[in-house]
Amino acid sequence: MTQELIANMLGARREGVTEAALKLQKPELIHYARGHITIVYRGGLEKRTCECYDVVRKEYQRLLAVPLSRH
Repeated sequence: MTQELIANMLGARREGVTEAALKLQKPELIHYARGHITIVYRGGLEKRTCECYDVVRKEYQRLLAVPLSRH
């Protein structure tokens, strides 16, 4: 997944995606290279999200009957 594709999906500029990826790589929450994103520390990523992440996650689980995972 390229930074340009992510930017298009989010309606953002590619430069903003680059900046965000760098901010998440520095504390080793993700590893991003050549179109591949690896989540290194999911708990750390979840701590950086707003309260809407948990709301969306629970609604997704409710609508699709997908078990919630906790790491």
